[in-house]
Amino acid sequence: MCDAIVRVKPDVIFTEKGVSDLAQHFLMKANISVIRRCKKTDSDRLSRVCGARIVNEPDDLREDDVGTGAGLFEIRKIGDEYYTFVTECKNPKACTVVLRGASKDVLNEIERNLNDAMNVARNILQEPRLCPGGGAIEMALAHFLSEKAKSIQGIRQWPYKAIARALEVIPRTLIQNCGGSTVRQLTALRAKHVQPGNQTWGIDGTTGNLVDMKELHIWDPLLVKLQIYKTAIETAILLLRIDDIVSGTKKKDDADKPEKKPEAPEPEPSKED
Repeated sequence: MCDAIVRVKPDVIFTEKGVSDLAQHFLMKANISVIRRCKKTDSDRLSRVCGARIVNEPDDLREDDVGTGAGLFEIRKIGDEYYTFVTECKNPKACTVVLRGASKDVLNEIERNLNDAMNVARNILQEPRLCPGGGAIEMALAHFLSEKAKSIQGIRQWPYKAIARALEVIPRTLIQNCGGSTVRQLTALRAKHVQPGNQTWGIDGTTGNLVDMKELHIWDPLLVKLQIYKTAIETAILLLRIDDIVSGTKKKDDADKPEKKPEAPEPEPSKED
């Protein structure tokens, strides 16, 4: 196996499996470094970074499988841990972001925020359209649906009114989180959206006041909003179609219950007792 690897003359090997001491000896004699027990995701990123191809068997190795796009391989010590770096790449198609924090909780929070930011950027690239945040788009939709319900006769208008009331939960929750007056602020926001040209007005998440979201630069990706509304309405339709709820517990009928044995009568106390 080592001869098959040495034949293609690599500088560094990354493997998802372990490496025996004997194999390390032969690879070190050929001036080849080896990093073992890599994750599958890390192997995929490394192949994109240096232009290599992942091979399952050493006998199948060819010279064009070896990636030549990486410029520098080094191991650095950060804190108490050692990290492997592959840098100065010609055309890298993947990267690693190193996060550092004072504690594990802070680090987890930083990682979550970074993931959210990256997902927002991805959503914007997939659907380059935005809508105002702070409950503005929900209140605008609620006003539109309420006006639409007025033009419909009979019971068919009630779903429109129900969805309009449900959408007002978002600005109401924002006001409650700020400690503001829910009834007063929600009524004022509803009156704002009645006037034309105020569809971007929403709730300031810090103060609870009514603010134009254009001034605060608070926007939400349209792709996320569309998915939220579709899922909510489909869930409501699914619940309305359910006629009965199937329970995992089974109640015993009177016929299935075990018969109670007749209790023996207590002996009468004797005169001597």
